[in-house]
Amino acid sequence: MMRELGRLKRFRRHFQVDAAVAQYVSGLLLDFVQVDNRFRIRNARGKRLEEVGEMLIESNPLLEARSFDRERAVRKHIGDHTLFLTGLFPEYVASLPRRGLRLDSMVDYVKAGKESYRIVSYFDQFEYRNEAPLFRRLSESFELRVYGLNLVKQSLEREQRDRYAKWKAQLN
Repeated sequence: MMRELGRLKRFRRHFQVDAAVAQYVSGLLLDFVQVDNRFRIRNARGKRLEEVGEMLIESNPLLEARSFDRERAVRKHIGDHTLFLTGLFPEYVASLPRRGLRLDSMVDYVKAGKESYRIVSYFDQFEYRNEAPLFRRLSESFELRVYGLNLVKQSLEREQRDRYAKWKAQLN
């Protein structure tokens, strides 16, 4: 798996317009190789939040968020989580409305991701000043980033099929 992710150089081809965004999304993919990192957000009781709807509630300073820094951290994670899933696992996201009474069956992942990155970009003072423009660009081009991840997924799937075919041919 790490070797496959090491080939993320081709990923940068899809994002040549903005090297900082390509670097951020590449880092996101490497970070999310560890499944626990995808579910690092926990509520006040320590429960791991797996649904975007739960994360949205947790990010709201009028509901669960303990501070504006907490709101920013959770919103950043929502943007990352939704970008990852819509880009690499669109079939899963498309199946959510058919999965019964789950909070995420009513969440538009693209809208939640764009909005979350936009909110993160509003934190543009002090220690967040330099990061804010990156998150603004991620919000403005969210769909393009999803498309780029779709291309990366297709490339990885093609590579795996080709490798499997070679192994099979060697056995015959």
